[in-house]
Amino acid sequence: MNWDDVRIFLAVARAGQILGAARRLELNHATVSRRVATLEDALGAKLFRRLTTGSELTPAGERFLGVAERMEADMIAARSELAGGDEAVSGTVRIGAPDGFGVAYLASRLGTLTAQHPDLKIQLVPVPRSFSLSRREADIAITTERPSEGRLVAQKLVDYSLGLYASRAYADANGLPASQAELKAHRLVGYVPDLVFSPSLAYAQEFSPDWDAAFSISSALGQVEAVRSGAGIGILHAFIARSLPELVPVAAAKPIRRAYWLVYHESVRPLRRIQAVAGFITKAVEREKRLFG
Repeated sequence: MNWDDVRIFLAVARAGQILGAARRLELNHATVSRRVATLEDALGAKLFRRLTTGSELTPAGERFLGVAERMEADMIAARSELAGGDEAVSGTVRIGAPDGFGVAYLASRLGTLTAQHPDLKIQLVPVPRSFSLSRREADIAITTERPSEGRLVAQKLVDYSLGLYASRAYADANGLPASQAELKAHRLVGYVPDLVFSPSLAYAQEFSPDWDAAFSISSALGQVEAVRSGAGIGILHAFIARSLPELVPVAAAKPIRRAYWLVYHESVRPLRRIQAVAGFITKAVEREKRLFG
């Protein structure tokens, strides 16, 4: 069995299509298709169903995926061990993160890491969505829940608070509610319910069982900007809201707690660049833990 054929199989499985895998691998579409066929012949099994929308793993392909990922992990570990202490921290690491944490916290700090390692490239993707580590949509993901499935390494970064906030201009013009009952009389800013990508982020009912937002935005930072503009009262990350003097806390409901987790696929654990980036984020958050309280 040729390792390059296995590597190409993994790329197709993760991309869900031969064309997408070919682009990632910078290979010809026909070459990728031929190498997959060669692997299938060597194994005596069909690994993919060819569909009009892409390539779907067959039951045999699903079984072989686990084998291929273990081969990949062994190959990565072998390369790392042979390189030893002489291996530079280099290459590209893509970090997927919720937009609040990614933009408001990470973006201003990761430049220090790239300055320390000139051959390291960071791609930060701070958007309100989840990332598939098995499909390599990201190398490291910051999540709001600990993953329960897959061959993933997860460590808790920090607990953070969410609370009610309004702009000073809104408070001066409308006053502030002192209870949940009074909250109903105010304009509310919230998230778009059917676009919430994690159950832990569907928290509006914890502030008021009758929460009914007049203005809904799928981005956490978009909600911050709407509240800053005076659009209404919103549920904001405390570590962001406290940095903006034009915002004031609203005492109508107590803050709630959530957590950030740092997660990556087990197969990339030996890579120095993954350990360097994961270690940097972990240490930065630990040093500034008070921001999130």
